[in-house]
Parts: sequence; C-alpha cells; structure tokens
Amino acid sequence: MPGEEASRLAFFGLFALQHRGQESAGIASANGTTINLHTDMGLVTQIFREPDFYPLSGDLAIGHTRYSTTGSSQLCNAQPILVSGHHGQLALAHNGNIINSYQLKAQLETQWSCEFSSTTDSEVVAYLLANAPGQTWEERVFHCMRTLEGAFSLVALTPDTLIAARDSLGIRPLCLGQLNNGWVIASETCALDHLGATFVRDLDPGEVVVIDNNGIRSAKKQPDDSPQKRALCVFELIYFARPDSILDGQLVYSVRQAMGAQLAREHSVDADLVIGIPDSSTAAAVGYAQESGIPYSDGLIKNRYVGRTFIEPEQRLRDLGVRQKFNPLTEVIKGKRLVVVDDSIVRGTTTPHVVNLLRKAGALEIHMRVCAPPIQHPCYMGVDMATRQELIAANNSVEEIRSMTGADSLGYLSVEGLLKVAGNERGGFCDACFTGNYPVPVQLELTKMTLE
Repeated sequence: MPGEEASRLAFFGLFALQHRGQESAGIASANGTTINLHTDMGLVTQIFREPDFYPLSGDLAIGHTRYSTTGSSQLCNAQPILVSGHHGQLALAHNGNIINSYQLKAQLETQWSCEFSSTTDSEVVAYLLANAPGQTWEERVFHCMRTLEGAFSLVALTPDTLIAARDSLGIRPLCLGQLNNGWVIASETCALDHLGATFVRDLDPGEVVVIDNNGIRSAKKQPDDSPQKRALCVFELIYFARPDSILDGQLVYSVRQAMGAQLAREHSVDADLVIGIPDSSTAAAVGYAQESGIPYSDGLIKNRYVGRTFIEPEQRLRDLGVRQKFNPLTEVIKGKRLVVVDDSIVRGTTTPHVVNLLRKAGALEIHMRVCAPPIQHPCYMGVDMATRQELIAANNSVEEIRSMTGADSLGYLSVEGLLKVAGNERGGFCDACFTGNYPVPVQLELTKMTLE
C-alpha cells in the first residue's frame, strides 16, 4: 500500500473479520528490509494499542484472527507465524486445514532441520514455503500446492513482497480489492467495505497473486480453459461469513434468506410468529416468514459483547456463553406458537438452553427449523466441527434430537434444498459435514491436536 502505514489498515480489516476467530490475533508488517510482528491472545481491539503500531512500519502488512482448527488456543499458535528459511524471513497467515501436516512436519525437521515453535499446521506451511524450490514466488507456491493436502487460503509476507494463494478447490474464501494505488487481500468482502476498498474479484481456486514493487501479477495452477472442480465450504454461507459479504458473486444475506424460504417449503407448520436466533439466523428467519406468511419478529435479544459460542475452543465456555448471550422478549412471545429458526445444530448443547429460555418466557409451542442439514461428519477442512462422537446428528435420529432439545417439532433443511438455493450451478460445494463426501481423501482418525 504505497504511502500508507499498511499495519493500521490491516487492523481495521481484522476488526471487520473478528467474527472469523476470537482466540488470538496478530499483524506482521514489512518495510523493504525486515519483517516486524505483533501477536497476542484475545480480540483485535484488546491486542493493539497505539504504541504497538510504531514498530509495524512499512507499506506491506498481513493480519490474522485465529479460530483454532489445528493446535490448541495458546500464544505460540497465534498468527501470523514468522519463520526464516532459504529465502529469508517469511510471515504467513492461513485459513483452513492441512490434513497431511503431520507427515510434512517430520519431513521438514529431517530435510531442512526446521525447528517448530508452535503446534499448528500453519507453521508447517510457512516453513515449506520459506524453503521451497523455485526461482519465483509463483513457482515456490505451486510447489507447495502440489505438496499440501487439504484446505488453505493464505497470505504470506517477505520483506518486500506480498503473496496470496487459494487451494485448488477454493474450499476457503479469498478475495482481491483495490484501495487508491494499492491492493488488499481478504477472506471476505466486508473487510474491503470497511477500508473503503473496491472489490475486484474472488481469487480463483488454485490461483497465486504476488504483489511487489513491480505491481501485481497472477498465476494459476491450471490453464484457464481446463475444467475446474470447485468445493467452496457451504458452511461459509450457512454460518461463518458475515451476511454483508459477497461469496462467489452472491450476497450472503440473500442466500440465507433463500435458505429460510426453502426451509418453509420443506417444513411448514401452523404458528403465530417466526423468530431467528440472532445474529447468524436472522436472514433465514426473515426468509421463512416471507415464504410462510407467518409474521416475523425479534424474540431473543443478543448481548453484543458475547462472542460466537460455536467457535469457542472449549465446551464449558460454549455453555456459559449461551447463558450470557440471549434474553427473551417475554411480551412478544408469551402465549405464542413460535417457529424458531437456527443456522445449525452441531453438538446440540445450545438448543435445549434456547428452548428452555423461550418456554420460561411463556411460548406455547416451539417449532425448531434448522438451515443446515443434520451434521453427521467431522470437518477436516478448517471448521472445528468436533469429533463424530460429539455430533448429535451422527448418533441420534431427528425425533431423538427433537426430544433431547425439548422442541415440539424439528425440521432440517435437506441437502438438496440447501445446494439448490446456495447456487450449485455456479460450482461445487464441500458438503462433507452432511454427506461424508470429502473433496479430498482424509484420515478419519485426524484430530485437532495431531501436532500437539
């Protein structure tokens, strides 16, 4: 970003992407000769104070907000990760999961004597890239792409170059924007909006973008005319992405509305009011109400200062978070038959709390409607879905889940209905958490703590 303190822009970009991870955060900046780094545990606004930006000079910067999918939640695993290799200093921030990271780590320790200071697959990627063969960064990234198995959208920083890459299936999102005379790479377009940057396009699956003093250039793993298999994580559309972001040309809010409408077509019920579990289910609840003709209303008020309980690293914190998170509007829901729209049921621990809360507030009936199909398989591609033993739908029927949650009825969106409204004709999605059909072969015994 010529003439700009890029680290300050990175801060505001991370602030817009805080929903993607709340465990730790960091920024690395480059000034042409060296890379400086600041990381810590906590939220973006807790980690960075004015003095922290003084060392982060330079017109190149990358940042990261962490949601742990490999490695525990501790400071050594905060990103960006800074390493040194045959090509000098390199900082890297990574979204996704590398499923062959255990084998690659052993190779790097043996072949290059790499000394690892974290327990994340991201450090494996950083060392691999910092030591990769090739005359250009494009060649080195393509070498890594041939070696890495799994999902990755990543940004990397050398003292004078910014590199961005997306895996060959495009499992995790990554987009390009322009700001004045500079360029911005982000997981979601909402970050570009907050910076006043113009959205240019999504990075294609298998694409590498390199930005340096000579400008911006792009290279692809496959020729433009070759068939491209795609597998964007459909859970981005259901839950992860912010509703004001655009993924693959679609506004996330509109897709969630369409999910709610499809849910109403598949699971209609007589009721007085439709409410959503805020915030990730609000758009779907509006869509359900419009399609069904049942009035929509707010029924639960969310404490805005409680994080996303789905991405808390420990179950105990999730349970506590649910109790602190919602308060019912008793005057609105008392004596009413409710349709309660939620984005997903993963472990099944949140839903009974919500149902009980609404019962105590006087709801006559509670009909749960869920925008995600039953989640029956773990995710190995960058979402901490828990083990199969912990997934409520992997071990119980819909009727058993209904009984466990205390709802009067329970309806899930079908996989077919989800893919229909998600725009499957635009390209494929990864729906493995529902179907078990993983886009790449996985070792089913993989766990989050593989590298611990």
